[in-house]
Amino acid sequence: MSIPALMPVYPRCDVRPVKGDHCHLIDEDGTRYLDFASGIAVNLLGHSHEGLIGAIQRQAETLMHVSNLYGSPQQEKLAQMLVDATFADTVFFTNSGAEAVETAIKTARAFHQHEDGDPARTELITFTNAFHGRTMATISASDQAKMHKGFLPLLEGFKYCPFDDLEAARAAIGPQTAGFLVEPIQGEGGIRPASQKFMQGLRDLADEHGLMLVLDEVQCGVARTGRFYAHELYGIKPDIVASAKGIGGGFPLGACLATEHAARGMTFGTHGSTYGGNPLAMAAGVAVMEAVANEEFLASVRDKGARLKARLEQFIGNYPDLFELVRGEGLMLGIRMKVESRPFFQHLRDNHQLLTVAAGDNTLRVLPPLVIGDAEMDEFFDKLSAGAADYKIPEPA
Repeated sequence: MSIPALMPVYPRCDVRPVKGDHCHLIDEDGTRYLDFASGIAVNLLGHSHEGLIGAIQRQAETLMHVSNLYGSPQQEKLAQMLVDATFADTVFFTNSGAEAVETAIKTARAFHQHEDGDPARTELITFTNAFHGRTMATISASDQAKMHKGFLPLLEGFKYCPFDDLEAARAAIGPQTAGFLVEPIQGEGGIRPASQKFMQGLRDLADEHGLMLVLDEVQCGVARTGRFYAHELYGIKPDIVASAKGIGGGFPLGACLATEHAARGMTFGTHGSTYGGNPLAMAAGVAVMEAVANEEFLASVRDKGARLKARLEQFIGNYPDLFELVRGEGLMLGIRMKVESRPFFQHLRDNHQLLTVAAGDNTLRVLPPLVIGDAEMDEFFDKLSAGAADYKIPEPA
């Protein structure tokens, strides 16, 4: 057979981690990498957090899975913690971010199918350069042709608008509009924060027209920006939020959060999941919440993020041919490059053992574990400086 046993849908590199140590990954040959990618904003507590590891171990010894046909004290505990910490009144647990966004889409549509709603309202307005996942609904919600190729026809019910363009969003509203689906800070799109005017304007438009404001906070949520959820930066309250990545600290977990009003259509039999909310995932989620859902931890993320951003802004001035600007919030930062970012991210990985993440708009994503200290920050700049100093910009093809 010519195809490998592992389906070749990822262009996997030669880094093969077998162990994690705080903010480092260790390859099978013993090479240590400074991890400023965090599994793409997942390992927010690093790779050896005693509280998270202990919670998973203890739960694995008692009960790992049970059907959602039964009551779940584990789900009830984590759901209440999330409700107490957020705008939400109710939570549905999933296994991934894409599933959380799917649930959010269904919740927004079901709202209008309620007896007091307008069944014609089935369309969500989404925005350019968004990334909402890899399922059929979530690639349909994104306008990126590279994700559509090979999977046509797309699902109906989505209308694309320019990101951060409030007037375009206003003009797109029609009799079929159910709501807006937007990332407050685009991750895959290049760490692009929405403006205050845009986010407040979407909230106002949703209120004016009876629409749902649905936020995809899969990457920017759960303390990553120094707020528990990124929408808090804008002083607005959404109707529905999709959350995942950091919420499990490395264990597969997602959640759809909603107000009681927004969730009025999600009644018995309308949605489900075999594995969603399993006790092992709930133990991980509770451990993460206990670690990060407090002002002391969030303030530390804001402080470290501000210091990291300030040092980056000073650093890029040394390499004006490579770097243009730094953007983002907290420890969700992006360096927009004047050249293609992917070859540089590979150079840092392969030659300086520094793990970052490439993104759209020629952006290098800097997504360290939220538990980094001064030593890891200094090591990051040592590696970044060395990488920039010996990087040779590829000749155009």
